[in-house]
Amino acid sequence: MEPLRGRVALVTGATGGLGPVIARALAGEGMDVVVTGRRVDALDATAAALRATGARAGSVPADLADLDATGALIERAERTFGPIDVLVNNAGVDNVAAFTVLTPDELTAMVDVNLSAPMLLTRHVLPGMLARGRGHVVFISSMAGKYGPAFCGPYAATKAALIGLAQSLRAEYAQSPVGFTVVCPGFIGGDGMYQRMSEQGFRSNRVIGETTTGKVADKVVTAIRRDLPEVIESGAPVRPLLSLAASAPRLAEWLAARVGVNGEFRRFSEVRGRAG
Repeated sequence: MEPLRGRVALVTGATGGLGPVIARALAGEGMDVVVTGRRVDALDATAAALRATGARAGSVPADLADLDATGALIERAERTFGPIDVLVNNAGVDNVAAFTVLTPDELTAMVDVNLSAPMLLTRHVLPGMLARGRGHVVFISSMAGKYGPAFCGPYAATKAALIGLAQSLRAEYAQSPVGFTVVCPGFIGGDGMYQRMSEQGFRSNRVIGETTTGKVADKVVTAIRRDLPEVIESGAPVRPLLSLAASAPRLAEWLAARVGVNGEFRRFSEVRGRAG
């Protein structure tokens, strides 16, 4: 899209982990940044840290599990900062457990936050982007969306859906000035699910890889600037393995078992008492 300086970005899930780092990377490009999340204290700290760098930044608390709140979130952000030019759908939840152990409420909560909320937020901002002739939407998916590991079924399903959503929107609006990107990080050191697994002794390997929040955030900025359809950042050359999974799924299943990821997710589920 056009130069980012002076434009407005909204980053969801900005109370910790990857979200604040993406917000900082966009602020470093000269963007005005609105951050949102559930924890007001952490959200205010993120906005204050951005302002300390000289950026124009603010926070709008919102719980994306409440889908009715998505429209109000966009309205409040735009009323304070102006039209949103970049939306980064980063908020997400995971729940490593045996599929039959998960309650119906836990299943629908993952769908609401990981998929329904990004769709609704995108639907709220897209008409304005089209009318102004500029804009970009980023969906933060996961490597689990490219190949679903054991004990992560609903999480993998929602992340795979984001990949399909981004592809479809790119096709539908190919002749428009609005871009769409899906970003698929692998294990991110010190963040989210991988951090909790690491605390139980799990370590990645050269096949699976490990990346950082900073590398993922840099890829997000590059994707917006270059209107990239898909970005994979895992710290390892995984695209050949993903191609193998598509062309030889049974062989891919064997390889996934040998690499050890499924076993580690089983063990993590057992530690949580949710292995079924």
